[in-house]
Amino acid sequence: MEQRYVKESRTYKTSRVFPTDVNNHNTLFGGKLMAYIDDIASISASKHCRRSVVTASTDSVDFLSPIRPTDSVCLESFVTWTGKSSMEVFVKVITEDLKSGERTIAATSFLTFVALDENKRPVTVPRVVPETEEERRLNETATRRAEMRRNRREESLQFSGHLTTKFPWE
Repeated sequence: MEQRYVKESRTYKTSRVFPTDVNNHNTLFGGKLMAYIDDIASISASKHCRRSVVTASTDSVDFLSPIRPTDSVCLESFVTWTGKSSMEVFVKVITEDLKSGERTIAATSFLTFVALDENKRPVTVPRVVPETEEERRLNETATRRAEMRRNRREESLQFSGHLTTKFPWE
């Protein structure tokens, strides 16, 4: 079976926080960070499988500390685990105060992507091989997160059966 090392999917993005990027608390809009996260995670997933990918789920985004206009924000992402056609991608968000140089983990996120063939059908992805301690730890704990994803998806599907598609004005 084909395999790829975690480092082959590792991707980085660094941005400055501009005044138009902040909310009324003078911190980075959560939605802006979530867009950065989905963007970089999709690149890591594509690099791992060398295919088109779709976001299957944003499993979690944990905002751990505020991101201020005096910070740069650096996102690091990589594939941590693979199923048959799915890939779990981890994104670590590190802020750096541009004056003091102090760095902080501002957020972490897990997303799931599915690789697609030319007919937009799921296709098998290479197995991922962790090397560093951080990569191994994320890989070892991934099956528990995969089970939680399956359970949450099943609950969401069942719950959606109780929802209406009718608009209030109809």
